[in-house]
Amino acid sequence: MILVIDFGSQFNQLIARRVRENKVYCRIAPPDITADQIMELAPEGIILSGGPSSIYEKNSPKADRAIFKLGIPILGICYGMQFMIHALGGNVKQAKKHEYGFAALHVKRRIGLFAGIDKETVTWMSHGDAIDALPKGFVITASTSNTKVAAVAHSRKRFFGFQFHPEVEHTQKGLKMISNFLFGVCGCKRSWTMQSFAKDTIAKIKTEVGDKKVILGLSGGVDSSVTALLIHKAIGRKLTCIFVDNGLLRKDEGSQLKKNLKHHLDINIRFVGAKTRFLKALSKVSDPEKKRKIIGKVFMDVFEAEAKKIKGADFLAQGTLYPDIIESQSAFGGPTSVIKSHHNVGGLPKKMKLKLIEPLKFLFKDEVRILGKQLGLDPGMVWRQPFPGPGLAIRIIGQITNKRLSILREVDAVLQEEIRSAGFYKKLWQSFAVLLPLKSVGIMGDSRTYENIVAIRAVTSKDAMTADWARLPHKLLGVISNRIINEVRGVNRVVYDISSKPPSTIEWE
Repeated sequence: MILVIDFGSQFNQLIARRVRENKVYCRIAPPDITADQIMELAPEGIILSGGPSSIYEKNSPKADRAIFKLGIPILGICYGMQFMIHALGGNVKQAKKHEYGFAALHVKRRIGLFAGIDKETVTWMSHGDAIDALPKGFVITASTSNTKVAAVAHSRKRFFGFQFHPEVEHTQKGLKMISNFLFGVCGCKRSWTMQSFAKDTIAKIKTEVGDKKVILGLSGGVDSSVTALLIHKAIGRKLTCIFVDNGLLRKDEGSQLKKNLKHHLDINIRFVGAKTRFLKALSKVSDPEKKRKIIGKVFMDVFEAEAKKIKGADFLAQGTLYPDIIESQSAFGGPTSVIKSHHNVGGLPKKMKLKLIEPLKFLFKDEVRILGKQLGLDPGMVWRQPFPGPGLAIRIIGQITNKRLSILREVDAVLQEEIRSAGFYKKLWQSFAVLLPLKSVGIMGDSRTYENIVAIRAVTSKDAMTADWARLPHKLLGVISNRIINEVRGVNRVVYDISSKPPSTIEWE
């Protein structure tokens, strides 16, 4: 296992991904984790992440300096390297010239983490500080034209530092460098797979739950479905799933999910219709965060009422994923910036008095899909595109009404049909429509119209932490636009979103 200490970098999830791509398990911990706690986890190596702070700032995050006495190999990345150098007696100062983007790296010593790396390679930089003086025992192993100390090493103590980011794809040999740390330095083994994860997780759930019962909020998405299968394999019929129809689903989705879930999952499932309750609570609400909070609260109220009917239930299961946690709060208590709240993150209302089970909370979406296939989940459910918990509420910008929901459902139905027909559904991470709070002038049947505008969003991604807008064929976009304007009453203009994440998010709200 490799432990990543989170100093607040938005690239933390990429560090974890790169480690896991090498079939090595990885955990992330906040800077306040103690050396004793680290010893209990017994990691083969520690990676100190980057972060937005400067080491000489008053409130910059610091880790327990005792970690440098544990005899565990340590790799510091960007701010992580600066913290290591500072903590061991070196000096960090503000750089005369900031360095952002691509940088040509000159490797001075092709050993250790640079074994098998060319003398000249391209890396990705993002820093405004620089190492001014090294602690005793450290040597410079690489430089750029702008940064003299671009990489360092203390070979005897197995401490290494990169001023650049090996975890991002822009660093050409970044994966090789990380691999050198994992196997050449830490002595890790390629033993972490979804098969081993499933086996360990099922055993853990069996032990934790015992003869008690578990309740799960089932949405029909791959996350909750895989969670249901995992728990079902552990405790069988002691699991009861509750599907809440909030009235914010896509066209015919409620009935289709009900049919699919009953057909593919041999699990206790209860279906609850609550459309009126959700729409009443959302009446005249436009703020996206308020929408999410309201939907989360009403869901818990409805869910709690149904859960009370299940006697002997001590646990609540959720399909929370790692990206949900990162975007909703500081990663595992660390200082990573909050992006937006997620309906399934943040614990339970105290009045529910249930213990929380989140077996997927350390996994990325693509890992969950692999796990789903491993567990035998129906391919149609495994590859179902992500659909947000708040549903169409956050794809209608502004107030939510039955009329606006109806328009968006029809638009989305056309979009999904054409995306599938063109063979793009499985190639895209997500494809959906957004109803804007704007109207535009149009001409239909030689008459002036003043109708709604919809935006089409289609992105490619591996884990939703970063995403790029999909270069769909112009012909396909033309067909989609033409059908929407001609078939959906109330829409006279279609636009295509060509924003990437970052700086934008995938969803609009």
